[in-house]
Amino acid sequence: MFRQRVDGKAGIGGGVAVSIVDGPSPAIDTLAAGAEATHGFLRAAWYAGSGAAGMRTMVAAGADGTPLIAIPTMRIGPALLGMRAVPGSYWPFRSLAIAPGATLEALTAILAAPAVEAALGTTWRLGPVYEDDPAITLLGRAAKCAGWTAIRRTHGPTYLLDLAARPPRADRRVAGYARSLAEGGMVELRTVTGDGWTEAAIADLAHVERNSWVGQATDGSGAKFIAAAEAARWYRVTRDPFLAAALSATILSVAGEPIAFSFDLAAGPTQYAIASSFHQKFAKARPGRIVTADQFARAAAAGITTIDLGAGDSGYKRAMGAVAGPALVDILFVRNRAAAELVGWRWGTVSPLGGDILRTPPLALTTQDVSPRRLRDLMPPLLAAGALAAAAMSIAE
Repeated sequence: MFRQRVDGKAGIGGGVAVSIVDGPSPAIDTLAAGAEATHGFLRAAWYAGSGAAGMRTMVAAGADGTPLIAIPTMRIGPALLGMRAVPGSYWPFRSLAIAPGATLEALTAILAAPAVEAALGTTWRLGPVYEDDPAITLLGRAAKCAGWTAIRRTHGPTYLLDLAARPPRADRRVAGYARSLAEGGMVELRTVTGDGWTEAAIADLAHVERNSWVGQATDGSGAKFIAAAEAARWYRVTRDPFLAAALSATILSVAGEPIAFSFDLAAGPTQYAIASSFHQKFAKARPGRIVTADQFARAAAAGITTIDLGAGDSGYKRAMGAVAGPALVDILFVRNRAAAELVGWRWGTVSPLGGDILRTPPLALTTQDVSPRRLRDLMPPLLAAGALAAAAMSIAE
């Protein structure tokens, strides 16, 4: 149950009205329903899964009440700086659904409105997102026109596997791995999805992670289910029937013990590979290979044509036939230009999203500029920017 607070429902011209809603607004689901299939999972529950305190949504709607854009944000970094970020349930990304009828002019007016700046803060983060996402490119252009500077951090390309061109085939090696595992007891492959998402099912995923390399040889910060808070996050997400049906876990068990899984999200013809893991004790039998082969076959049978394996590759993604796709980026939208220049040194570079329209001349200081008066004028934004730059690293994932 979400509590809605409308702060004056400020009109900003052109029949567009802005309201601020506590929590994730139902308008998010309306926009997701009209989005491309690959973005249809960007629902209220996807953002709310983070369970962040102080979450609120800026909603801009047309004269007929139809939402044009909804930007949910949560607090991040030091409270004094008032930084916010679009939340999400980890990979695949934390994009936004924008109505097809939203124009550059309308979005510019929305992002320039005082009520919107008050809701988003002077600095807000969006990402990871695809750098070529048309909706994000449009939003970036509007943000620049409205006086924001976009600064990005690049995570590298995502890797895409074309199932239509490389349909899964039976592999005798995988059958051999399964026979090897069967020496230890009954081998079972099951798929969890829809109303099968229970706390017990998520506990099975946590069990695998706890006994994986991540759980045994690291601090566990890269795990998705070991920490109780992370497990609870995914359980909350699967309370949404749409997302419960879109999410699936392929779990391999031996003698009743879960030893490997693949955790995925289907969105139209695309499937996003969110996470996979296997029990270290069974590594020689390649349980990950068994799970992957089964999952890919099921995906192809369901009409999936592209599997997005996410960013980063130690070689195994290309070995499967995946090729580099668009880069994933994190974007900071900063209101103060001087702060943007300093934050850019630590966070990234001024974003090329939307081409030259987003490029801002560098803040150049010569010896003539640094007079006592000039320095006095610059100190407040520079000090704030310095703190902001330091905070930028602390909010990176």
